[in-house]
Amino acid sequence: MSNLTVKQVNTLAKGQHSKTSDGNGLSFVVPKRGEPYWSLRYTFNEKRREKSLGKFGQLTLAEARGEAETIRAMLREGIDPLSLSSLTKHNGMTFNELFQDMYENKLLKRLKRPDIPKSKYNNNVAKFIGHLKVEQVNAFHIRDILNIITDSGRPTVSNDVLDLLNNLFKHAIQLNITLNNPASAFTYKDAGGHESSRERVLNINEVEQAFSVFRKYPESFTRDNYLACCLLVALGVRKSELIQAPWYEFDLDNAVWYLPKERTKKNFRAIKIPLPSLAVEWLKELRVRSHGSSYVFPARRKSSKPYMGSDTINSAINSLFGIDRSKKVQPPNLMGDLEHFRVHDLRRTFRSIGAGLKFQDDHLERCLNHQISKLDEIYNKHDFFEQRKEIHQAVSVTLEPLLQ
Repeated sequence: MSNLTVKQVNTLAKGQHSKTSDGNGLSFVVPKRGEPYWSLRYTFNEKRREKSLGKFGQLTLAEARGEAETIRAMLREGIDPLSLSSLTKHNGMTFNELFQDMYENKLLKRLKRPDIPKSKYNNNVAKFIGHLKVEQVNAFHIRDILNIITDSGRPTVSNDVLDLLNNLFKHAIQLNITLNNPASAFTYKDAGGHESSRERVLNINEVEQAFSVFRKYPESFTRDNYLACCLLVALGVRKSELIQAPWYEFDLDNAVWYLPKERTKKNFRAIKIPLPSLAVEWLKELRVRSHGSSYVFPARRKSSKPYMGSDTINSAINSLFGIDRSKKVQPPNLMGDLEHFRVHDLRRTFRSIGAGLKFQDDHLERCLNHQISKLDEIYNKHDFFEQRKEIHQAVSVTLEPLLQ
């Protein structure tokens, strides 16, 4: 007797990670990442195996049961469906299907932010070659894609897309879909060019000018964006660490932010961040503004993520500089003669202000949660909390008249 109903399946699809049996090995799976799907477990040659039947939305409950029964019939004939699936699935695979296969089997498992390459593929590749079969994609397609991105003023994205295309063709070669990688003949010179490390640091006068413009145009630069930038330049943390932060990481009574290892770059090291009094004030305001959300910076629009989008602040800053790639007619440059900067440059600015206040380099590096050296990580377990507390307080005192 079957266990699931259509109503139950629809409810499960909207819920948390789960695997619910429909009986006889058929299950409805809601993964931690990705879309819900149907799965069938079976035994072949005394070995337990599992086969994905299709995604929710593409396969109804009745169709999933029918597909499961078809597979059971194959098993009764001594045929393992997994031995056939790879041959039929990969024959004539489109480039969109190739990306989806790499996304599900590699990117989701290996990357902390698999949504980043997915976004780059969807925005820059899919519309040009996604419908083509893998073996139909040639060097002319690769060149055209790279030129379009570079000509739009996005050299870094062009380089990233070239890397992505190379990885996709390597994945196709592994699956024996093709022996050819037309992206391999291209280098960064053919894409966005060699990228030098950014060294942009805002001096005190530039900080004052930038934040003055932020305050002057609240309709373009929201209060949430403003407070995020204040915290970034006062704490020196990474943008993603701040805008994705849940409230439970903060102890405002004791002025400490407990940033866990899994939310640091490359899962490097958990860190207790001392919060200067000014930062505590900003966070208390954000607590009110978050309206009961679990996140410090909740998403203000309908989004798959519960927190602020990764491009929100940079886009707002660019708009004030008269840069909006979504519009043919560019907005006016409200920043005047101020040299362009990005959100991440505020982290470097924090480091520069701290150095100007004559604090020790190794203490400043600890504030940034940088690895000073491998030997240092092995032998020096001191986190310099008190020294970092002094640094953050001194930097915030320097910044306060410029930001308030």
